[in-house]
Amino acid sequence: VMSELSSPGESRGGAPRFFVGLEEDESDEPERQIMVGICCMMKKSKSKPMTQILERLCRFEFITVVIFPEDTILNEPVDKWPLCDCLISFHSKGFPLDKAVSYAKLRNPMLINDLNMQYYIQDRREVYRILQEEGIDLPRYAVLNRDPDKPEECNLVEGEDHVEVNGEIFQKPFVEKPVCAEDHNVYIYYPTSAGGGSQRLFRKIGSRSSVYSPESSVRKTGSYIYEEFMPTDGTDVKVYTVGPDYAHAEARKSPALDGKVERDSEGKEVRYPVMLSAMEKLVARKVCLAFKQTVCGFDLLRANGHSYVCDVNGFSFVKNSMKYYDDCAKILGNLVMRELAPQFQIPWSVPTEAEDIPIVPTTSGTMMELRCVIAVIRHGDRTPKQKMKMEVRNPMFFDLFEKYGGYKTGKLKLKKPKQLQEVLDITRQLLVELGQPNDCEIEEKKSKLEQLKTVLEMYGHFSGINRKVQLTYLPHGQPKTSSEEEDTRKEGPSLLLVLKWGGELTPAGRVQAEELGRAFRCMYPGGQGDYAGFPGCGLLRLHSTYRHDLKIYASDEGRVQMTAAAFAKGLLALEGELTPILVQMVKSANMNGLLDSDSDSLSSCQHRVKARLHEILQKDHEFTDEDYDRLAPTCSASLVNSMKIVENPVATCDQVYALIQSLTSQIRTRMEDPKSADLQLYHSETLELMLQRWSKLERDFRMKNGRYDISKIPDIYDCVKYDVIHNSTLGLEDTLELFRLSRALADIVIPQVRQRLDIAYAYCLPLVRKIQIDLQRTHEGRVRQQNFTLCEYSRGVMSPGRHVRTRLYFTSESHVHSLLSLFRYGEFLDEEKDQQWKRAMDYLSAVSELNYMTQIVIMLYEDNNKLSSEERFHVELHFSPGVKGVEEEENAPTGFGFRPASAEVARQVRSGRFPPPCFYFSIWRMNVSLNIFCLCFFLLQALSETSFSKVGSYRLFSFCSRQSPEMKQSGLGSQCAGLFSTTVLGGSSSAPNLQDYARAHRKKFSTGSLCYKDELLSMPAVKRFSVSFAKHPTNGFDGCSMVPSIYPLETLHNSLSLKQVNEFLSSVCESAGDPRHKTTRGWKPSSLCENSKLHTKQPPKLTKQQLHKMTEKIPKTTKILKKITD
Repeated sequence: VMSELSSPGESRGGAPRFFVGLEEDESDEPERQIMVGICCMMKKSKSKPMTQILERLCRFEFITVVIFPEDTILNEPVDKWPLCDCLISFHSKGFPLDKAVSYAKLRNPMLINDLNMQYYIQDRREVYRILQEEGIDLPRYAVLNRDPDKPEECNLVEGEDHVEVNGEIFQKPFVEKPVCAEDHNVYIYYPTSAGGGSQRLFRKIGSRSSVYSPESSVRKTGSYIYEEFMPTDGTDVKVYTVGPDYAHAEARKSPALDGKVERDSEGKEVRYPVMLSAMEKLVARKVCLAFKQTVCGFDLLRANGHSYVCDVNGFSFVKNSMKYYDDCAKILGNLVMRELAPQFQIPWSVPTEAEDIPIVPTTSGTMMELRCVIAVIRHGDRTPKQKMKMEVRNPMFFDLFEKYGGYKTGKLKLKKPKQLQEVLDITRQLLVELGQPNDCEIEEKKSKLEQLKTVLEMYGHFSGINRKVQLTYLPHGQPKTSSEEEDTRKEGPSLLLVLKWGGELTPAGRVQAEELGRAFRCMYPGGQGDYAGFPGCGLLRLHSTYRHDLKIYASDEGRVQMTAAAFAKGLLALEGELTPILVQMVKSANMNGLLDSDSDSLSSCQHRVKARLHEILQKDHEFTDEDYDRLAPTCSASLVNSMKIVENPVATCDQVYALIQSLTSQIRTRMEDPKSADLQLYHSETLELMLQRWSKLERDFRMKNGRYDISKIPDIYDCVKYDVIHNSTLGLEDTLELFRLSRALADIVIPQVRQRLDIAYAYCLPLVRKIQIDLQRTHEGRVRQQNFTLCEYSRGVMSPGRHVRTRLYFTSESHVHSLLSLFRYGEFLDEEKDQQWKRAMDYLSAVSELNYMTQIVIMLYEDNNKLSSEERFHVELHFSPGVKGVEEEENAPTGFGFRPASAEVARQVRSGRFPPPCFYFSIWRMNVSLNIFCLCFFLLQALSETSFSKVGSYRLFSFCSRQSPEMKQSGLGSQCAGLFSTTVLGGSSSAPNLQDYARAHRKKFSTGSLCYKDELLSMPAVKRFSVSFAKHPTNGFDGCSMVPSIYPLETLHNSLSLKQVNEFLSSVCESAGDPRHKTTRGWKPSSLCENSKLHTKQPPKLTKQQLHKMTEKIPKTTKILKKITD
């Protein structure tokens, strides 16, 4: 229902200015308005997508929307229709297209969609002819035209498994389409070898879109197009253009698959986000221009490595996508204003396309173009990983091993639901047989089988994400572990069954990844602006205009893949569940070992390190100088600090073991309490499951010989960290002490195994090669036509041949550790000659843990003024240690911010010539808008007032402590000085209320209360999506009030040349074959394998006074404020 206007230029309740017919007196308008007419059937004009887009469109100051009443369209002559300057009109069932054409001839308005071309769209023969003339790929087809009076006279020969149309033979399966585009009764005929019959497609009715019929004969009346059936993967791609330079793509389950429409919990058809290839984007442009339809939908079939257009629908909108509504309104509004504002002398400046150029200021004050972003990111918060080993000898397990090809490599990994079901069936059968007289033949332990059965039956279904079974062939059985087992151990081959479960991405981990994805947009020019379409463009504009070359890779671990999907959802403002995003957008990188490593050489090296580490940590005395030299040869501050906490490793392990015993005792006591009978812990865990994982650690940590298994230390830390973060409401005693001690032990154990250079080489070689290729292809991409849209099809886009290449690699902690070790210890830069790198190394040495969502980011820029110089390409290296640890707020290591200013720029800042470059990073434009600046200030004040989470003491929207004293005193912090340099991201359920600010800064806001929908639409130049997410931040996730904050990116180096980086990566690849020849920072790679004593000098640390003097060089933010506002 359209609102009536209460006064000229203002609507009640802040509603936008649009109305039905001529209800508003144009003479009362204070300014000349451009009238945009909507001429279509009422069902279309009142649909949700149309309403959403029109509400946004009319927020353009000089645009008023007029909706033609359906009664007027059907019953009034065209000279009585409302007047308009621009017409949006399109055909649908019952619409008088002839009258619309007559109206356009009479009034000559600007047409968004050409009306005459809509006659062609109604005929599939004409659609195919036009597509063919444009050189667009189509399925092979033939047209059968029948005379209605003589239907038997046609060029059709039908066989059992084929038809011949005009001499063209189509083997079944083939598709039969009516030539009238309004007829949706499309049939697919199947060959007799597949059972024959046909699938009959029709316009959706409830939850059905097709039915199977046993009829195999083609229709004998009517004209049809016969075409070859294209074997897709079960999905159809729907593409929606808004002008030739924008396309939104979605995939849906093909109606031909089973005829059942997939619907979500709200009853809407499930759509999957799709990334179009460069050629598909070119096709979208061609379709839009060929049919002269600015707003146009068409269907793509992806088959055999190619994409084929199989239908053009004309005017159609995306459903249920706020981002699309925003983008569509922006593009249409700018199109109308650009064409008509000059005619009516309306004072409107055309937005320059310069905003679309990914130009950013460098730290030396020059301007460069962002060309490539490469990020290696650890997965988000997960449940504790758990593992059980058992030796199996039953023939059923050997049959399963042979069935899936285990004998080829001697190893087998089972993850698919069918495979896990087979393991469960075997286990159930063995448990049933155990109580029978012949159970002596069953050698597997009952307790192990019961645990195997319990774990496999968890969740009530298999997903392949949560559990996996590994089988390893042992030709002589499992080696004995003690003299007691010698008599019981049997000869002959056996299989080692390893069951792994847990390690799932938690709801908190999903929120972490999604929020980080949103924040990652700020890495791109314009990302802080309103991506919806007023000022700024940002990543989403870049992505939608075909100039963002994005690929997301993930290892085969479920938690890693779901992290990548959640990140993609936040990065690209996608909506819906993670599974469709994962399927469509995340590439599995386990095919070539890119992000997974199971090599035997790597395992043997790790075993050697673990053996030496086990020897050192089993000595019942305080660490000696020799121990410090062997365990901390680089004098890493975090490692040395952990060794000081531990002092005596055996004594500390005794304490840890006693605390675990106390913990299991407390859990048992709690379980006996009737009040705790139905107690649900985080992520639906029960007290019984919690006791199981702690009891297993209690049994495994202390071995039968009284010594400790140090390989369990990371597992202990893993479990206690999880419980301290997520289950602290239980009030279990001494968990923080257990956390402190186990973390100190883990800080010693984990880096030894993962920071070794030879291990790092083995882990990261494929990834390093890929990163090098990414950088080289960006460099060479300007002459690679296939990497971007052809220039002649890119009018309206500045530098269309320039893409920003983004490669995101999601992986586990070990890969991130190893890659960082290569940069730290692989002779990347000389600390003695490069003070910035020395400071970066000092900072990294103080980082004790690479926590969830740790990021290593490489950014490549191009200076177009130095095309022949080595300085043409500029590389920056950034790092974040991920989410904040427990009680780590005050003891966090301090870096030097994101993209810190150089000394030269600092001098220019002090002289008042311009604010620091990091300030520009926050807003990405030289012409700083005062409104945006005030908004940043307002945001800071709102954020500073948010509450603290009681559980885990995590501040929800907080700021890192890396601010200068002047900034802290000013109350502004560094929020305006760089979103990534100081902002700590969180998944809070609270968010700044922008309503008052929005009302004060936009003309069309009412002073009364706004409903949430109007409030959201009324946001100023701030991401509406972020505010929308803040209203419902968890998307149904539980426990999100306990989502820890994420450390911001810190710059490790910001003045590298591409040549430097490329030479280093090349040297890594060359050295990977023989890492023993490498020497780094006084640390021999074999320091844990040999009895060599190393003497290294502790790097000097900056004192608080030195840091204070450094920060004093930065001018007070209040002075910057005054300079800009003046």
